[in-house]
Amino acid sequence: MEALRLVLRYAHLVGFALLLGGAIVQFVSGKLRINPAMLWGAIIQVLTGLALSAPLPRDGDAQPDPARLAVKLVVAILILVMVFVPWRRKREDVNRGHFIGIIAMTLVNAAVATFWR
Repeated sequence: MEALRLVLRYAHLVGFALLLGGAIVQFVSGKLRINPAMLWGAIIQVLTGLALSAPLPRDGDAQPDPARLAVKLVVAILILVMVFVPWRRKREDVNRGHFIGIIAMTLVNAAVATFWR
């Protein structure tokens, strides 16, 4: 079980890297578009986050805080919606505030995971 949890955690971090890295690349280039890396990163984040929150037996660790998991899930779903809707509509450009919101919410979600103990 521990190996599965570590693989899921690794995949979760890869999803974070895809989402944030894809967003930063677009932001720096000046073309605020939703790219495939952002879409796949958001999808991976939600799916692996749900799998990691499953009540599996843990070696020595306490079960995760349900309030923290709920906050992270809500933020992750909001990010997924904010990425998926413009991508699905094939919009060429996304509003600057919308794009900065995606980046900010991604960083907030990482901060919740890191600092909320």
